[in-house]
Amino acid sequence: MQAPSLSEQEVIRREKLESLKNAGIAPYPAAEFKVNQNAAAIKMGYKGDENKSDYDKVSIAGRIMSIRDMGKANFGVLQDASGRIQFYIKQDDICPQEDKSLYQQVWKKMIDIGDIIGINGYVFTTKTGETSIHVQSFTLLTKALRPLPVVKEKEGETFDEVTDVEFKYRQRYADLIVNPGVKEVFLKRTKMNNAIREFLNNHGAIEVDTPVLQSIPGGAAARPFITHHNALDVPMYLRIANELYLKRLIVGGFDWVYEFSRNFRNEGMDRTHNPEFTILEFYVAYKDYLWMMNTTEKLLEQTAMSVNGFTKSVVGNNTIDFKAPYQRVTIYDAIKEHTGIDISGMDEEGIRNACQQLGIHADSKWGKGKLIDEIFGEKCEHHYIQPTFIIDYPEEMSPLTKKHRTSPGLVERFELIVNGKEIANAYSELNDPIDQRERFEEQARLMERGDDEAMFIDYDFLRALEYGMPPTSGIGFGIDRLCMLLTGQESIQDVLLFPMMRPEKWD
Repeated sequence: MQAPSLSEQEVIRREKLESLKNAGIAPYPAAEFKVNQNAAAIKMGYKGDENKSDYDKVSIAGRIMSIRDMGKANFGVLQDASGRIQFYIKQDDICPQEDKSLYQQVWKKMIDIGDIIGINGYVFTTKTGETSIHVQSFTLLTKALRPLPVVKEKEGETFDEVTDVEFKYRQRYADLIVNPGVKEVFLKRTKMNNAIREFLNNHGAIEVDTPVLQSIPGGAAARPFITHHNALDVPMYLRIANELYLKRLIVGGFDWVYEFSRNFRNEGMDRTHNPEFTILEFYVAYKDYLWMMNTTEKLLEQTAMSVNGFTKSVVGNNTIDFKAPYQRVTIYDAIKEHTGIDISGMDEEGIRNACQQLGIHADSKWGKGKLIDEIFGEKCEHHYIQPTFIIDYPEEMSPLTKKHRTSPGLVERFELIVNGKEIANAYSELNDPIDQRERFEEQARLMERGDDEAMFIDYDFLRALEYGMPPTSGIGFGIDRLCMLLTGQESIQDVLLFPMMRPEKWD
């Protein structure tokens, strides 16, 4: 694999690197640079003459984002983790003696946009009213060998943002530097996760960790990634879900457990799917799916408030309101409403015929549950923009779910649909080990028919259930999709720091 040839700018910067070394200036010094302020704190705290003395000795470090050359003086913009601030550097200030080489030979000829520097100076207000730092000394901390993408800015507003997705997702580090709004999305993601944790912790839930490498890829209907454990000489799977391990903990005596789980599914990629993604799952003993719906509404309403300060979020042309309560619709009623066909009493062949009538592909490998899922996904899901619980699924669609207490053939399950996509899936959990074994065996028969998303039989989980699991309700939230909704992003890649990409060709 051969590295790409250097551009003219990259060659010039490497020449400057050598010039710095020849001048005895370390381009990557090891010494600590002591910082006592950041850009945001200075701009917020400085009040001019009122507290000028508090800002007569500031030390700040960051990346040079722009330079305006005015001969013996320059204005520039420094960016640190908190934001940006203007600085003013003058030849006579940093070179008070007759020797002006530090300014003329180093600052003017060897420093570039993108370099990271530390500056010492005092804060003042320019004639145009902008809070700035008057530089009295500077230290080069990192020489940048690659120029930043050019982004135009004026009066705090960004123009010509880098929007090329190949660049944005593959070089997220550069995207974060030059596009100010990108970092805000990921700060909100952290705020969202913290709000969820706070809600769960305050309600008595315990955060746990479960295995990522598993001998059985259980807990969901999905195609796994397969690897091999050399020491044990056995196949292993990256987890597709953490459900069965969390329910083992309920068997073991925990009342409420949760985990932010990194899951992996060997499937396609689009605007709402990435093969590696984050799920929040939690399981609560002695509760059911009705309690879980009420809890979900409270959790999401509180999380939206924590992230945005209000319950509404704008995504594309839609305004989503997470304020409780949410509408509840059975899956059969949803299909009947949006297709005109009542499939509630149909067998597999009847539903297959309904698929044909609706123009939906019905693979011969698929069973009744998968066919119903296709109908709902193709004809119904996109209609539900505001948060809506789709409830009471057919038994065939839900091999880990308790049978409905009043409606034979159904199970106590809901999916939460928002902006036309599922963001949560929840059950009254099946805790009958005999029934669970039969459901697993049905999944095994589907696997024999060629359904590569059918579930494996997890015999250890069956053994755990035989010790007795209390009545339990569980839920899984798509954290990436929820983040999309709360930050107004329309692609899952925009809420993942490093989304999956096809490998680069370097030669």
